[in-house]
Amino acid sequence: MPKFAANLTMLFNEVPFIERFNAAAQAHFKAVEFLFPYEYSIEQLRERLVRNELQLILHNLPAGDWQAGERGIACLPARVQEFRDGVARAIEYAKALDVPQLNCLVGIKPESVSPEQAHETIVENLRFAASALKKEGIRLLVEPCNHFDIPGFALNRSSEALNVMRDVGSDNLFLQYDIYHMQRMEGELTATIERNLASIAHIQIADNPGRHEPGTGEINFPFLFERLDALGYDGWIGCEYKPLGTTSSGLGWIPKHVTTPSKGN
Repeated sequence: MPKFAANLTMLFNEVPFIERFNAAAQAHFKAVEFLFPYEYSIEQLRERLVRNELQLILHNLPAGDWQAGERGIACLPARVQEFRDGVARAIEYAKALDVPQLNCLVGIKPESVSPEQAHETIVENLRFAASALKKEGIRLLVEPCNHFDIPGFALNRSSEALNVMRDVGSDNLFLQYDIYHMQRMEGELTATIERNLASIAHIQIADNPGRHEPGTGEINFPFLFERLDALGYDGWIGCEYKPLGTTSSGLGWIPKHVTTPSKGN
């Protein structure tokens, strides 16, 4: 059955970030993910994970100045060295915290950079990162994002990400398939997952419209979860949504939308 990880960037915002580990454990999650660990020391994060018996299953490579609106730098030719430095920093955290996979947000393409330049830069950066992570036993993921929420983002559709992955040519590069982003961009969720399951290493969920919890919008999550089981997907599913109310009050979708929820979820 599906196994769900709490995205601590999005969930449990009722408390400060460092307290969300405890909140996730109290809500019976066994795993967590979040955007970035870099504001906190490795020791601080490890203590919270161990104390709450949680597994950290994903975080992102450094993505530039997030507060200023940057959403990754992998598409920027002038910042290749910064990207490579970020890969090293991400590996340091991932190894210390036993994180099995890291996601790359490729960023917003400036008008001064041609589509061809952006593609070539993404390919070279992902090739470097995939090789560096493979040496450490860590998977690299790449995530397409919708252009409504992030105008100008360099990868918008699963097909675009898969084309980049083919050009990179690494056996250590996988697709992070975000149900919300891909519903907005292309629909055909089940068919796309079935067609590309071998390339998908991680799935994230939120309903549409609004990016709220499953059951608040148009996506048929019970059907999707059943198909994932039937297809043999055994990875984590990251709950990366904005709760309509408090996080805890909105968790009723788990037993409601999964026929037999995984123990502890």
